[in-house]
Order: sequence, then C-alpha cells, then structure tokens
Amino acid sequence: VQLQASGGGLVQAGGSLRLSCAASGRRFSNNGMGWFRQVPGKERETVAAINWSGAATYYTDSVKGRFTISRDNAKNTVYLQMSSLKPEDTAVYYCAAARQGGAATMVGNYPYWGQGTLVTVSS
Repeated sequence: VQLQASGGGLVQAGGSLRLSCAASGRRFSNNGMGWFRQVPGKERETVAAINWSGAATYYTDSVKGRFTISRDNAKNTVYLQMSSLKPEDTAVYYCAAARQGGAATMVGNYPYWGQGTLVTVSS
C-alpha cells in the first residue's frame, strides 16, 4: 500500500498550489482521506479531511475559505487545492487514508500515510 503525495514547491505569498495524493496497492474509495502538515518542533496538524464519497469535508480554521479538498475515486486520488497561500502555510504536507469512511479529524484515525511533500511560501 502506497500513498504518493506530489505538487509541493516554492510559491510566493498569495499564490496557489495543488497537491495530489495517488494511492496504489489497494483502493481507498471506501475510506476517508486527509491532508496534514507538520513543521519542525510541532505536532502534525490536520489540515483537511474528506469522507469516502466526497460529500462531507472538514477544514481547520486557518485554511477555511482558502483550501479545498476533493477526491476522484475512479483515479484513487485525493487533492488539496491551496489558494491565497501565506508564509505560515509553509510545512511538509502529508496525505493519509483513514481507518473508516468518515472525514476523520484525528491523526490517530489514519493508519496509512504518504511520504510528504514540502510546501514553502515566501513572503
């Protein structure tokens, strides 16, 4: 089972990036999916989550109105569209698949993790 995150990079404040997370080895169409981020010295933070069908989503307060999580179950892929990026969004972003189908918000509900992609937002 592998989750491959991509799309990170360097962007100026106010810019946009789209992260992708492609799963292989098994299908996750019945699992909730999430995006998380972590900076050195801090705990991993839940950024956004989406349920198995895409009908329910969760966003942490700091990204509401700027980030959008979506999924394409036919492609076994989840996305994170990030707009109006701020320097404080700089982090390593991880995707993960939840144990069950809901838009889980707790890191502990995610047993399957990708390797992370670095997002750097310059001021």
